[in-house]
Amino acid sequence: MQNNNNRKLNTPQSLNSYIKSICDIMRRSGRASALQYVPELTWMLFLRILDEREEKEAEQREAISVEFRPSLEYPYRWRDWASPEGKKRKELQNSSLGAFMSFVNGELIPYLRNIKNNPGANSRQKIISEVFSSTERTYIDTERNLLDIFDKIHTLSVDIIDETHMFPISQVYEGLLQKMGEKNNDGGQFFTPREIIRVMVKIVDPKIGETVYDPCCGTGGFLAQSYQHMKQGVNTGEDIETLKTKTFYGREKENLVYPVVLANLVLQGIDEPHIWHGNALTGLEVYGGLFSNVPTLFDVVLTNPPFGGKEGKDAKIRFAYKTSATQVLFLQHVIDNLKPGGRCGIVMDEGVLFRTNENAFIQTKRKLLNECNLWCIVSLPPKVFLNAGAASKTNLLFFIKGEPTKRIWYYDLSDLNITKKKPLTFHNFEEFFRILKNKESGERSWFVPIEEIEEKNYDLKAVNPNRKDNEDKRTPEELISIIESQALEIEKALKSLKRKGL
Repeated sequence: MQNNNNRKLNTPQSLNSYIKSICDIMRRSGRASALQYVPELTWMLFLRILDEREEKEAEQREAISVEFRPSLEYPYRWRDWASPEGKKRKELQNSSLGAFMSFVNGELIPYLRNIKNNPGANSRQKIISEVFSSTERTYIDTERNLLDIFDKIHTLSVDIIDETHMFPISQVYEGLLQKMGEKNNDGGQFFTPREIIRVMVKIVDPKIGETVYDPCCGTGGFLAQSYQHMKQGVNTGEDIETLKTKTFYGREKENLVYPVVLANLVLQGIDEPHIWHGNALTGLEVYGGLFSNVPTLFDVVLTNPPFGGKEGKDAKIRFAYKTSATQVLFLQHVIDNLKPGGRCGIVMDEGVLFRTNENAFIQTKRKLLNECNLWCIVSLPPKVFLNAGAASKTNLLFFIKGEPTKRIWYYDLSDLNITKKKPLTFHNFEEFFRILKNKESGERSWFVPIEEIEEKNYDLKAVNPNRKDNEDKRTPEELISIIESQALEIEKALKSLKRKGL
């Protein structure tokens, strides 16, 4: 079945609706929860788009008489076994009952999982293996359902997807992590709302030639958005090569999420995402094969450490200031991994800012202010992470390594009422960006000198001195009197209406 659906998927809604129709087949196939069906959808989409990309790369190389080495050969390319017109698929469908499913589970997936072990395996082949690192087989219940899914995914060609919404993995996974959060599974630990990521990337403004690092990268939102931001500055072929192969670095420990960040970044257009699988705080490595030739320090760090996590002794011994608090250890890790002059944007829960009753919290904040210029703190409203299942009150911290903090510019959005249907958006930061260059003071913004912070024992919490006081100061007696007066007015009006026969 070739693509007979020529309509453009030119809105996020139309793309999401199409993806949902694929998920519907998966749900009726025994993959009831998002936690079950999205990892399967990930590797299928990855192989589809990878095959299409390599087909175009081969054509481009052939046009200039340059040899192209594909990642996969027959019969393991999508076009061979998944495409409705594929030679291997036709052969399997004309064979015995169950032959197709046997090929996928018994030959294809094992081959893809182990291709990194082939002599001379290149970086893309290693990525393919790692995308399959948590996949042992497909759990779709019948061959017919599996073929229906492949047919719909095959239709997801770059030719029918609008360029601005071309990469569905991120969107699909946002939905998954929101659902995880709704079930109180702490999706917030690796899901950052896309609008917050956009704001942070715009503020930090990574440039081509700089390295970008996220030590707890989740599904890769910060790295993907940085790529989209940076590629606007591409001027030469060398710029493109640098951006695609020597720019993006991350760490992720969750087995479920690690394959997803790889698939996501490759589908975004990053040919070599250098993602290390393991615990960044303990140094315990699961797979480091994609983390070779990594710089010792980074130009830019953009990250959202897990809220409220706890680490054991293996992590504590690696840091100067001992604590089990994950986010405090990550803050130390970030400072230590920034180059002199390097820039950071980090999401930090409010507890880290105001806590002064534990030495490691105080010492880490002192380290931050001594070694870095913490030039801005944005106080976010409560419930920003509501859709990700995290209720923590959070802040955005921005700092530059290599010069001490003299004063901090605060910007306050904490009064905004955020709900699931009314999330925080880029629009809410319009005034912030308008006054950012001159860092003006106003109703939402103010400065605090370092001396005042030291006097408060490094309490960094945003306390807005300029907010207009809207507190209702009327006494209970005055409120009762007003209510009674209004009740009398209403009673008089009702009597008047009754007299008129209404």
